[in-house]
Amino acid sequence: MKRVVTAVALLMSMSGFAQTPAGGNRPVDGVKPTDGYYKKNNILDAKVTPYPNLREADVMYAKRVWREIDLRAKMNRPYASPKSRLIDVIMDAVTAGELTAYDATSRKEDPNGDEFSTVLKPEEAKAKFGGDTTYAPVFDKNGNQTGTKPVVNEFNPDSVLKFRIKEDWIFDKQRSVFEPRIVGIAPLVKIKAAGQDLGEQPAFWIYFPEARKIFATKEVVNRANDATGLSYDDIFVKRIFDSYIVKESNPDDLRIKDYAQGIDKLYESERIKKELLDYEHDLWSY
Repeated sequence: MKRVVTAVALLMSMSGFAQTPAGGNRPVDGVKPTDGYYKKNNILDAKVTPYPNLREADVMYAKRVWREIDLRAKMNRPYASPKSRLIDVIMDAVTAGELTAYDATSRKEDPNGDEFSTVLKPEEAKAKFGGDTTYAPVFDKNGNQTGTKPVVNEFNPDSVLKFRIKEDWIFDKQRSVFEPRIVGIAPLVKIKAAGQDLGEQPAFWIYFPEARKIFATKEVVNRANDATGLSYDDIFVKRIFDSYIVKESNPDDLRIKDYAQGIDKLYESERIKKELLDYEHDLWSY
């Protein structure tokens, strides 16, 4: 019996608990107990796997594409999970100074606002989300309403429903590989002016090669398996997301919605996607 008690005490000590004289349990030296029967260290200690080196002389074909990820799509739900939201991962890193946010405002030297030309301070990046403004009543000492005052609500991460991705599709003749490489990611916010909805615009841009070291240590929730072992870097590099193309590089710098409306926008998006896939297919003879 004594051996059994000793063994139980040893196990409790190893798990971060000790037994009190009254028979209760207390943490040892403030050590937090493991939430489960093993520690998930693979993601926390993960390192970024670098892309193969790419020389300009080896780029036989390149096409820039902008696409959007809608978090309301079933395949993209993990990006909006309260356990690990993508916007929370980005904002926590920006606030901590681990990740740089770049202004998405259009300028003469940067018409699209996505060339990572102007750095934003963490507080400036957070202010881009704004928050809905409501008007609270103001009362005097007698309880009579004398007016109203604007109150800016706190930023709600659930309000970010879309992300925009800027990527390059490149054929590397040295490796005979046609592959996409993400350049930047931007959370989208709704813009309103004079009571009118002006659509969605990037709040700011994140340089993806810089963000990879952050994404590699953030686990993604999987509805089918808690031991998925996938990080945000994995699902972006492995293309585990659903998206649609909103623009391709063109001489007039037009977006799809500038020349197509309604269902035609979806058809044009699919046409561009098929054109990219056909390019790789037509390179080879069977």
